[in-house]
Amino acid sequence: MHFRILALVCACLIGSGCRSVPNTESAFLQPESYSGAIRVACVGDSITFGAGVENREANSYPVVLGKCLGKRFETRNFGVSGATLLKKGDLPYWKLDAFREVEGFGPQVVIIKLGTNDSKPQNWRFKSEFESDLREMLDHFLNIPSKPRLWVCLPAPVYQDRWGINETTVRDEMIPLIRKVAKSRGVPVVDLHAALANRPDWFPDGVHPNAAGAANLAQVVCYTLLKHP
Repeated sequence: MHFRILALVCACLIGSGCRSVPNTESAFLQPESYSGAIRVACVGDSITFGAGVENREANSYPVVLGKCLGKRFETRNFGVSGATLLKKGDLPYWKLDAFREVEGFGPQVVIIKLGTNDSKPQNWRFKSEFESDLREMLDHFLNIPSKPRLWVCLPAPVYQDRWGINETTVRDEMIPLIRKVAKSRGVPVVDLHAALANRPDWFPDGVHPNAAGAANLAQVVCYTLLKHP
């Protein structure tokens, strides 16, 4: 992995309160403490799904993440294009089949990457409910029968305002709320916003990463989970 990304990830880990993780002594996964396959559910929107990624079946971030984590891991893509975290958003993740299917997968790990679509004006008008909706989503996944470890991602940078998605809302309003809720629940943060900064070439339409961007996103998540690339 590029040195700059490693340095950013290390800084993000130090600053995110990752050590207050419930029911574990480590902020990082310890594969040796699991038996059998370690199932990883990637919850998210179009960036998780792989919209805009060339050959998404092979190059979406959940697929690349699986390769990075290694043979012990089984990753599954639960990303849905357009999904919002807000219950009153125009496509709430709560109401989608993917939301219910995560539990059936029985994950030991859930990675949540939502928020980009919530920045649209028609959704962010419900911003007063974002904090409580995120808290409820974290609690939901923490309490499914498989009792997974959770990581929550800060949204990737928005390099060009499109479809109402905008960087100002993501950076100045949403990210502080995500950090606040994650800290209150002892859930570690993956700071994709910092790790993918200054790379507009990875985001051809300004919002969705291409295959190179998705690969780097996956490497950041992989490093955050395992503390090594």
